[in-house]
Amino acid sequence: MATTGESVVHGSKARPQDLPSIDKLLRLPATQALIVTHGHTLVADHARHLLEQLRTQIKVDALPVQEIQPESLTLKLQTAIDARLTPRMQRVINLTGTVIHTNLGRSVLPETAIRHLTTMMEGPNNLEYDLTSGGRGDRDSIVEGLLCEITGAEAATVVNNNAAAVLLSIAALAGGKEVIVSRGELVEIGGAFRMPDVMASAGASMVEVGTTNRTHLADYQRAITSRTAMLMKVHTSNYAVQGFTSSVTEAQLAPLAREHGVALVTDLGSGSLVDMAQYGLPHEPTPQEMLSAGCGVVTFSGDKLLGGPQAGLIVGERDLITRIRKFPMKRALRLSKLPLAALEATLMLYLQPELLTRDLPTLRWLTRSQEQVAQMAATLLQPLQTALAGRYTVSLQETSSQIGSGSLPVDRLPSSGLAIAPILSGKRGTGSALDGLAEALRRLPVPIIGRVSDDRLLLDCRCLDRAEDVLIQLDALHTQLA
Repeated sequence: MATTGESVVHGSKARPQDLPSIDKLLRLPATQALIVTHGHTLVADHARHLLEQLRTQIKVDALPVQEIQPESLTLKLQTAIDARLTPRMQRVINLTGTVIHTNLGRSVLPETAIRHLTTMMEGPNNLEYDLTSGGRGDRDSIVEGLLCEITGAEAATVVNNNAAAVLLSIAALAGGKEVIVSRGELVEIGGAFRMPDVMASAGASMVEVGTTNRTHLADYQRAITSRTAMLMKVHTSNYAVQGFTSSVTEAQLAPLAREHGVALVTDLGSGSLVDMAQYGLPHEPTPQEMLSAGCGVVTFSGDKLLGGPQAGLIVGERDLITRIRKFPMKRALRLSKLPLAALEATLMLYLQPELLTRDLPTLRWLTRSQEQVAQMAATLLQPLQTALAGRYTVSLQETSSQIGSGSLPVDRLPSSGLAIAPILSGKRGTGSALDGLAEALRRLPVPIIGRVSDDRLLLDCRCLDRAEDVLIQLDALHTQLA
């Protein structure tokens, strides 16, 4: 094999016997430096894999001998190791126009939650330790007081997501018995999470009443038997039924539930803790409203309109929450210390409601005016035109954002952004050009995610706080496209 400094005839082809042994490759100074940094095991594994790849490539294709020079081998090795140690989960810039984007991690944590989370994870914490008594504590107590103060509930508990909250509530309060639910509320959300399947998994028998578009109070009343344990309402947050419709509210069901001694449970899904209408947004039912209407248990998400980490929050009457908390399934679904820390810090922001649109990213982005978003887009216009000159046109465009993650599905927010179109002689090749641009944006150090619509790539600027996050990457984008 040729060594460092030796001349190689240009165009000569490598042979399998020209490859170094694994021992020789590991003894190269540059490889030794990698071992110091990353340890012998990782470097040796990648070195073996690299040599196997090159050996196969030599047999199948003609490989220039320069490709197996020591400098080339160690560079390939370092590149492979760097790629392997790059986390799969990456921060991205959401310019899709969907504020709470399920595929992009839903709500973004506020800065106070990130700081508190980091502090709590840097060392031991009092997850289940009572600092007052010095004895064992209850992890629910970290957020229960806050949830009760904010919602007016008697008690509260938390699990790892809202699907778990619904499952646990049904299992604990209606396992082996019947749950009455309107046919118009047999929703499917997420990855085939269907209410009938949840009922079966919780060990309850579902009793459907009414029709898809119309359900009346008498339908519930006729369905109640000695086996009935729960009346359930499911907020259809991810779709809307319009036209000739009728449904029964929680306030109408509450007296019926009390009369028959059964639990009234409502699943809000999105779970806003503030009235969105005060910000000029469509109203979304709140846990406070449902509890005031007479619901015994209300479940909702932590990472949607609430603006915190993934969590399933359960609030309601003390005796019902106690039964849920003590149910054996609760331990399997409990919240870990990471989301608990983030949830506590997020809930603390609700004690200062006047500052929410400043401190809570989700609410800040939802309440931005179209004019504010347009100003951000205008800041990016000329630099992006320069970066894409000769290949694409870039123009300002009014557009519509959406809330996302099943929240207020038919409502749109007036927004603004940048429309990017390829410079072509005709329409042929437009799709390929847009795909290439979208891929180049995804390959940036901090990937930028937009959406393709009407033969253009749209970058909606509603969720962009700092123009610098995009501007600093434009040179890299130019290089990607070149």
